[in-house]
Amino acid sequence: MSRRKAGGLLVAGTTSDAGKSVVTAGICRWLVRQGVKVAPFKGQNMSLNSFVTREGAEIGRAQAMQAQAARVEPSALMNPVLLKPGSDRSSQVVLMGKPVGELSARGYHGGRQEALLSTVVECLEELRGTYEAVICEGAGSPAEINLRRTDIVNMGIARAARLPVLVVGDIDRGGVFASFFGTTALLSGEDQALVAGYLVNKFRGDVSLLEPGLEMLHGLTGRHTYGVLPFAHGLGIDEEDGLRVSLRGAVRESVVAPPVGEDVLRVAVCAVPLMSNFTDVDALAAEPGVVVRFVDRAEELVDADLVVVPGTRGTVRALEWLRERGLADVLKRRAAEGRPVLGICGGFQLLGEHIDDEVESRAGRVPGLGLLPVRVRFAVEKTLARPVGQALGEAVEGYEIHHGVAEVLGGKAFLDGCRVGSVWGTHWHGSLEGDGFRRAFLREVAAAAGRRFVPAPDTSFGALREEQLDRLGDLIEEHADTDALLRLIESGAPSGLPFIPPGAPGTLGAPV
Repeated sequence: MSRRKAGGLLVAGTTSDAGKSVVTAGICRWLVRQGVKVAPFKGQNMSLNSFVTREGAEIGRAQAMQAQAARVEPSALMNPVLLKPGSDRSSQVVLMGKPVGELSARGYHGGRQEALLSTVVECLEELRGTYEAVICEGAGSPAEINLRRTDIVNMGIARAARLPVLVVGDIDRGGVFASFFGTTALLSGEDQALVAGYLVNKFRGDVSLLEPGLEMLHGLTGRHTYGVLPFAHGLGIDEEDGLRVSLRGAVRESVVAPPVGEDVLRVAVCAVPLMSNFTDVDALAAEPGVVVRFVDRAEELVDADLVVVPGTRGTVRALEWLRERGLADVLKRRAAEGRPVLGICGGFQLLGEHIDDEVESRAGRVPGLGLLPVRVRFAVEKTLARPVGQALGEAVEGYEIHHGVAEVLGGKAFLDGCRVGSVWGTHWHGSLEGDGFRRAFLREVAAAAGRRFVPAPDTSFGALREEQLDRLGDLIEEHADTDALLRLIESGAPSGLPFIPPGAPGTLGAPV
């Protein structure tokens, strides 16, 4: 890779969830294995799954995962704008890792977004001054023509930084050829000039059957297909907004291995509204013999050995949802019977005595479930931290992202929260990724649940995560045209790419 000018690439998609995040991570892992100093970047992310960097900045978890794929420390430069939905119409805006306010979709796209373009470009240029290559991820589709004027994450950043664009399409959904052609044809001539080609994702079957279509696509668009990636299970790590379609019966993909002990351990995760950082349970799902399910009905909690109430961007709304659906009553019965419940962040807060919220919901004082001796007051300033400590005789580390300030009035100390009987609560995300602590916690859960479950002595969540990232790198190395991809990253989009009519509405067509 040339050191004279940092290479770059924008990975766009025909739709949301086409595989942009994992493809970006895969390219980062492939490049770093080739000795290239590479960094990920996403100018604007919308996600409730976030992470705290070592300098105390909040960024999307997908970018933290991509940084791990690139073997670099994540930073706010890699995700300068993060939107955290609080309703269907408004989001908290996190700029350079710090919250700067709530905005409606109309307010954001009506002017604020355009003003952020210079910040996004500056962050990208700073990364390009430090690394040999920067692999950028787009958002949604670049052909969202209603949003093109204010775009800072797809063709807006591609045009500003002169980045070649690789469009990813999910063939498992069907219609991938129409999606590739239509996405290109809806862009202006200037934007089309940067669309270098395509990457087919999640293909099942014999690639030779696809080749005639790829040849016809090339004939129609003049653009190269840079690879066909096969469908691979278990690679949807650190999704931005996974489980968006349906939570009914959703199961976290886990290691296919029998339990070490005589019993399995069944974990039910309450699929609360505005659920955030549900990736906290990935480490549980990685344990042999642990089955993790997301549930939204009271009867599904009855036979669970552990119920997890996860984080949420709407603590009061989640509390109301639990009560409306009868899950709150089941949680209270479980606590009375000494059956395990774990609340994390917002889930911890709603297990307490009451919540004073004039910030998030502005609902004032709301009674909690009363399962823990904790009182919560929402503060305007958000807590962003990377705490370390000890619990259950093991070293623990995690990260905190919350407005709620908890006053713990009793119980046994548990991280920053407390424990009463078999009900635990903490603000710490990511604590279960520590192997020793996770095993100790699962032993406690199994004992309280009366299960003869034994945690595997050699499960390393960190090693499993590295294996997943290596598998992503393998997909790129084995199924993409890596020579052509490297030329694209180094040299930009090929010159002379044909214009595909009609182009974006209101444009004059091909660039002059």
